[in-house]
Amino acid sequence: MEVLVCRNIGDPTGPMIGTSPIAVSKSHIIPTIGGPTSVRVRIRATSLNFANYLQILGKYQEKPQLPFIPGSDYSGTVESIGASVSKFRVGDRVCSIAAVGSFAEFIVAEEKDLFFVPEGCDLVAAGALPVVYGTSHVALVHRAQLKSGQVLMVLGAAGGVGLSAVQIGKACGAIVIAVARGAEKIQFLQSLGADHVIDPTQNGILDSVKKFLKSRKLQGIDVLYDPVGGKFTKEAMKLLKWGAQILVIGFASGQVPIIPANIALVKNWTVHGLYWGSYKIHCPNVFEDSLNQLLSWLAKGFISVNISHTYSLSEANLAFGTIKERKSIGKVVIVVENSSSARSKL
Repeated sequence: MEVLVCRNIGDPTGPMIGTSPIAVSKSHIIPTIGGPTSVRVRIRATSLNFANYLQILGKYQEKPQLPFIPGSDYSGTVESIGASVSKFRVGDRVCSIAAVGSFAEFIVAEEKDLFFVPEGCDLVAAGALPVVYGTSHVALVHRAQLKSGQVLMVLGAAGGVGLSAVQIGKACGAIVIAVARGAEKIQFLQSLGADHVIDPTQNGILDSVKKFLKSRKLQGIDVLYDPVGGKFTKEAMKLLKWGAQILVIGFASGQVPIIPANIALVKNWTVHGLYWGSYKIHCPNVFEDSLNQLLSWLAKGFISVNISHTYSLSEANLAFGTIKERKSIGKVVIVVENSSSARSKL
């Protein structure tokens, strides 16, 4: 089978030659079932997240031991099952998230970690759903408890988590202000129903948002969804109303923002740090309920996963380049064209 292996730390966006941090390896060995409750999945699609890029750079909070196979969320079909597996059958469509290992043709997971992909869901889209939509759903629904009529501001709104936050915000009935760069991204966000879209390179944030709020007779921002950090966080904080909530999602700008504790005190702000992956350990019921609801929403058309770029495993460097250069609108996905055709028996 084919797997993408990270053998050293570095920038994965260059040509995949001998000195590259990542390279495709070929093996005739298909991973075996690890135990009676294990399931082997033939991967159809696995998505790229900014965290995957940071991990190969050695800048993510979780640093796997080298060498490792990158990758987190994925979808596919059940290839074989352990003797005690009762929930799944060979051929079932599933999706999940792994700490590492999804940039491959096959992966072995525990039965409890897999989710059925409902009828009506595109399997490739399901492979791009868990991390970004899971992050936004837990942040907005469980942590901020976003309510209908509240004002939600989304920074980096055209990225994976940004688009998911815009869609989930609208599903909750919020008034959504989206911040993104470039005419194409602006137009797409408007098509998703964002109430006000800003290109900060053209108009800045403050004046445009203030005019919009005044036109709607709104006092300010209720919830700030921030996967960017840096100067945009500083500007956005000037628009927050009394009792506002700040969701710290990440730092795509490379700059960790400073949130003044004295202002948070005076204005009664709540600051939520949101590391979604830790919910799998500390709040597994929330983690599972959230993903099941999102898959149901996807099947019913309440949300949609916009996949702007697809690549093969052998084009992984190009996929990471798309992430690095912020060319995508939504998700970048590796679609696995399986070379192995034989099913092995347990």
